[in-house]
Amino acid sequence: MHIHILGICGTFMGGLAALAREAGHRVTGCDTGVYPPMSDQLRALGIELIEGYGTEQMAFKPDMFVVGNVVSRARLADGTPRYPLMEAILDAGVPYTSGPQWLAEHVLQGRHVLAVAGTHGKTTTTAMLTWILESAGLQPGFLIGGVPLNFGVSARLGGEATTDSAPCPPPALRAPPLPAQSLQSPRQPVFVIEADEYDTAFFDKRSKFVHYRPRTVVLNNLEFDHADIFENLAAIERQFHHLVRTVPVSGRIVVNDLEQSLTRVLHLGCWSERRTFGSAVSDFTALGEPHSFDVLQGGQTVTHVEWSLSGVHNQLNALAAIAAAEHVGVAPSAAARALTHFENVKRRMEVRARIPYGEPPHNGADTAVVTIYDDFAHHPTAIRTTINGLRRQVGVARILAVFEPRSNTMKLGAVKSQLPWSLEEADLAFCHTGGLDWDAQQVLASMGARAFVGDSVDAVIAQVLAQALPGDHILCMSNGGFGGIHLKLSEALTHRQAQDPHR
Repeated sequence: MHIHILGICGTFMGGLAALAREAGHRVTGCDTGVYPPMSDQLRALGIELIEGYGTEQMAFKPDMFVVGNVVSRARLADGTPRYPLMEAILDAGVPYTSGPQWLAEHVLQGRHVLAVAGTHGKTTTTAMLTWILESAGLQPGFLIGGVPLNFGVSARLGGEATTDSAPCPPPALRAPPLPAQSLQSPRQPVFVIEADEYDTAFFDKRSKFVHYRPRTVVLNNLEFDHADIFENLAAIERQFHHLVRTVPVSGRIVVNDLEQSLTRVLHLGCWSERRTFGSAVSDFTALGEPHSFDVLQGGQTVTHVEWSLSGVHNQLNALAAIAAAEHVGVAPSAAARALTHFENVKRRMEVRARIPYGEPPHNGADTAVVTIYDDFAHHPTAIRTTINGLRRQVGVARILAVFEPRSNTMKLGAVKSQLPWSLEEADLAFCHTGGLDWDAQQVLASMGARAFVGDSVDAVIAQVLAQALPGDHILCMSNGGFGGIHLKLSEALTHRQAQDPHR
């Protein structure tokens, strides 16, 4: 079929476009204000992108319009529709559906779906789990809200859906038998999906993940977010329980034992096998530093993870991925070997530049370098765990945290009081305040001279330049393009170094 996707450059809809193209469908789409990596990925796939939501796109006459949740019935100040194409679709009475619904009907049918849900860490954990299954020879399909470096794309179909038995992992990679209904040999091809709790579309206010019908679910964590659509934490917990209701008796729910919110979710009812991780009494626990730790199952050491990632949050993500992979027959030891070669996801503590800065040291060390990182963190908890992970890497070196409160939750100020807490381990913090209705200077007042605010990207860059020293680590955090701040900072630091290398 020919599908035309409204909001095609979102991470989910862009991944859906890639899957549809791989399946042989003709794909076109429209969006506004696009930025890499999704725009680059779509163009590389030869998918035609149209700027804006003009009604002239009705001339495509696709078999189906697939509508992203960015689209609404909103009106501009003059009363005209913000999304005129959607109004034309409704007026014409032509077929349209949501992205999750199209995915469920045309991709996920006949597959063993492994879904990763949670407020934080979904993308990274989904990428970990996918890489583990790939390393075990299961050729998983996947849709990830980012671009995992091990694959270079955010989505692929993987093995064909079939009712026949699919190959099990090689004997050396299979997990040992466990009691009850535990391990599932994947009779169907496996598909790993990042399961977002955000609403499906303006005409379907259920969370996206209720469409996926998974057999294996990871509940990574749960706290208040998406203040634009959820009134409180209890409302999100209810949506998570809707997901739990869809998991069959033979399925497995992998749940973070440290999260009281998830305990409440499962107390509403759980009909599937449960595996826990994180706490001292969980089924899967870790012993050691986040970059090098033993994995214990039922209190017994079963394997060891040695990898390039840092941060307790990534250690927990790894436990979740190991427990989920075991459900489709991959032994924890094989999962740990795969994680040794895991390369994470673009925009997850991604080094964007290392700039020579200041006079070269006499001892051969790299202290005369400023390193610039890019990370997707935008919720206070994610900001705190990201900074903590970098702190574990760099020790006492200075961390300059540069961030923009860009998500709807942050713009509304629903969790603004947590920002000083989230920035505790940063030496200096720089906040881009453009588009905020609340006073960031007042919110960050408790940080004193360690906090700076700027109402434009250029203003923030000027503040960072005034404070940067050789050996600094500049961590830029946003769930958007951040005005290209990474490249602009790199160019500004390089220019300053050329003008005054002896500072």
